[in-house]
Amino acid sequence: FKKLGHGTKGVFELLSGWRRTRENLPFKDRVADAYSDVMVTYTMTSSLYFITFGMGASPFTNIEAVKVFCQNMCVSILLNYFYIFSFFGSCLVFAGQLEQNRYHSIFCCKIPSAEYLDRKPVWFQTVMSDGHQQTSHHETNPYQHHFIQHFLREHYNEWITNIYVKPFVVILYLIYASFSFMGCLQISDRADIINLLASDSPSVSYAMVQQKYFSNYSPVIGFYIYEPLEYWNGSVQEDLRRLCSGFTAVSWVEQYYQFLKVSNISANNKSDFISVLQSSFLKKPEFQHFRNDIIFSKAGDENNIIASRLYLVARTSKDKQKEVIEVLEKLRPLSLSKSIRFIVFNPSFVFTDHYGLSVTVPVLIAGFGVLLVLILTFFLVIHPLGNFWLILSVTSIELGVLGLMTLWNVDMDCISILCLIYTLNFAIDHCAPLLYTFVLATEHTRTQCIKSSLQEHGTAILQNVTSFLIGLVPLLFVPSNLTFTLFKCLLLTGGCTLLHCFVILPVFLTFFPPSKKHHKKKKRAKRKEREEIECIEIQENPDHVTTV
Repeated sequence: FKKLGHGTKGVFELLSGWRRTRENLPFKDRVADAYSDVMVTYTMTSSLYFITFGMGASPFTNIEAVKVFCQNMCVSILLNYFYIFSFFGSCLVFAGQLEQNRYHSIFCCKIPSAEYLDRKPVWFQTVMSDGHQQTSHHETNPYQHHFIQHFLREHYNEWITNIYVKPFVVILYLIYASFSFMGCLQISDRADIINLLASDSPSVSYAMVQQKYFSNYSPVIGFYIYEPLEYWNGSVQEDLRRLCSGFTAVSWVEQYYQFLKVSNISANNKSDFISVLQSSFLKKPEFQHFRNDIIFSKAGDENNIIASRLYLVARTSKDKQKEVIEVLEKLRPLSLSKSIRFIVFNPSFVFTDHYGLSVTVPVLIAGFGVLLVLILTFFLVIHPLGNFWLILSVTSIELGVLGLMTLWNVDMDCISILCLIYTLNFAIDHCAPLLYTFVLATEHTRTQCIKSSLQEHGTAILQNVTSFLIGLVPLLFVPSNLTFTLFKCLLLTGGCTLLHCFVILPVFLTFFPPSKKHHKKKKRAKRKEREEIECIEIQENPDHVTTV
């Protein structure tokens, strides 16, 4: 889905550049004009994609799933770029040859004459006509009559730049910024394991009941002692009590000590301790379930306890996820520093570790990506104001997606973080051509410049974002919370980008710099140059014919 947004953007931009060329030109010149118009910016945005996801695929990423995903994205971006640069360009050349020789673009047969078509049914005329039969001359730029291009030029551009519409757009942006800021203040990494399960899974029902009625308790933590210990030693017993303090423990050790105390049995050495444990304690019905918690080994006539396990449950408050992470951070260092070597584990710890890393590592990657984007754009763009506007637009879109997805109850998990990284590239992909065309435009006013920018790139942006959003519809029918999270994030990415390209930027660019006054001065100077009369002295030569 993420490759879809970038790949179709290149296709629609190159197709739009091809349609802007004059049809009476040779097809080689048309392809050259289309490539020179589109491929520079597309190469730049593809490079930014490759750099951003290349950092995610580097050894600095310690999450294997993120690394594999970023590797696949890098390969996809390369294949997509060479596809557009080679195969799709070849298709345009083939289409140009068909147009130039008046062949049908689908059936590749010669288009019949107008007299022949007039004698055929309407459906045949519709299928076989090339659209130029009804006119006396062949139009050189039929792209101006494309319905999206016509709508933008004749209706939308005039409406969005109307002086009475601009105040409402400013109010709309203030509302957008307010909700985004409010959402950013509520960000939390409360990743839930339910999001990884299918919506109709029985595990979801279990997890919801557990959270509703037993949310004040941590998961049952397995406390595994993986080396022989002198359990009969008083100092070892004290260390075990200290480690288990603060927990509700299900421990064979505590039960056995209590059994020795009640039975008034002394087991201060190894042989007595193990003998009573095997012959008396573990044979009682109420303690038989502890047999699976102790592993014995026999060396000759002597028995040893080589490993054992306890179970711990911690009391937690409402913020259960955070407290479980704190428990892990306290217990794991103790397993390396204490005299007792142990491991603490619960299956949910896998996801706790995963989400702890999935928030920090991709955020660092996104930060480095933003830094590299800023450095590259400072060196690559022609006008510094274009770079400034691009930074503002991308920041506004990124914060908008972040805040709105928080208000939409989207957790900060691995999927949402990767979508935020992708939002950075998606915003640059669509805003950069529009902004740089506006900055470099030579019209008299800012309003005319933004109109020409929308006419040049608006169709491709609208087609690509619409195709991207339609492509997300199947995600709604997948019974998975994780897939629904992906749908929400990508829907906000496409929606916020479309809002900025067609509503916010066209209005705000008419208020703020860059100014177009210097273009007026240049045009006036050119007019003066045209009005000057250049006198040329021609000396006649009888051997040559002189022409002026």
